[in-house]
Amino acid sequence: MKTASRIAALSSAVFSQMDSLRQEVSAQGVDVINLGIGSPDRPPAPHVRQALMEALARDDAYGYALSDGLPEFKKAVAQWYQKRFQVQLNPAEEVLSLMGSQDGLGHIYLAIINPGDVALIPDPGYPIYTAGLMLAEGKKYAMPLLRENQYLPDLEAIPVDIAHKAKMMVLNYPSNPLAATADLDFFEKAVFFARKYDLVILHDVAYSELAYDGYRPVSFLQVKGAKDVGIELHSVSKSYNLAGCRLGMAVGNADLLKALNRIKSNIDYGVFKAVQWAAIAALQGPQDMVQENAMVYQRRRDLLVNGLANLGWKMDKPKASMFVWAPIPSGFDSSFDFAEQMIRQAGVLVIPGNAFGERGEGYVRIALVVPDERIQEAVQRIGKVFSFSS
Repeated sequence: MKTASRIAALSSAVFSQMDSLRQEVSAQGVDVINLGIGSPDRPPAPHVRQALMEALARDDAYGYALSDGLPEFKKAVAQWYQKRFQVQLNPAEEVLSLMGSQDGLGHIYLAIINPGDVALIPDPGYPIYTAGLMLAEGKKYAMPLLRENQYLPDLEAIPVDIAHKAKMMVLNYPSNPLAATADLDFFEKAVFFARKYDLVILHDVAYSELAYDGYRPVSFLQVKGAKDVGIELHSVSKSYNLAGCRLGMAVGNADLLKALNRIKSNIDYGVFKAVQWAAIAALQGPQDMVQENAMVYQRRRDLLVNGLANLGWKMDKPKASMFVWAPIPSGFDSSFDFAEQMIRQAGVLVIPGNAFGERGEGYVRIALVVPDERIQEAVQRIGKVFSFSS
């Protein structure tokens, strides 16, 4: 039996290798501290869980939902965007529900990209950015994200002929895996670039509410004219600890959302209504849990980064996201080599940076997704096994 050739372009090799190593090491009786997967480990707020339980009891919860989302959910999203970012959205035309933001990230290419079309993709970047493009049979132009440029793409360095060919550009701030951030000045330049070269901007802002030290991430849509050139994808997963419920939203340009919904309406029947009702409670209710989440991740960040710095392993302290992007120590041939030794010798799982693109080589991504005591234990284990030059 032969599968489609497009499957060959999809790669989860590094993630699969790390999971195989986890299973192998765990089978040997090692208690692995998993700092690999970027999934919230905390539960939703009590009022959100209560809303979900009440929604499950409703007789009208179990029919098909509209593919673009319940009107009341879309209205709640628009109100949240207005309050959080001062961005005004028309709920009927400028908000679209998603089965998690990855749903939109995977399908948007099918609505924009024809075979052979070019897309500007960040490197390092979240793997779905490349996978979605490959499924649409588009061509990738990798935008290098370098530490010396604050992990922002150098738009002026993109060759003019590539810029003219490109149909879309993907941005992600706060970013996964880099934990980098961007300000409105950068987004203004990105909007100008999109207008100049007639391309679409797709901004993934799923980590906007996991920010530290008083920092408040911005929305790309806060820039004047941004809705004319692109859309933004967000999620209730990270902000409200609802990752398994699979609910996100795309907002912005009405024509792009209409095209995306046309793809989705041929694939699914919309998000379970009970989940949308629970999300309304999350978006409209008390935001204490969101603030608490940020404080929890900030504390974990400090325990990890400060603890590893005391061992001699120094890395940037991020302002947002649930990740730390760490350079591998000298003496290792590759990111995978270091990550393999980390799990085999210390029982700590991290993700090699090359899982996110060629520019990720030389780094590992560390997820802050275990309680404080496990973070501290991970630091202790690493200190017992590795020696770092300060």
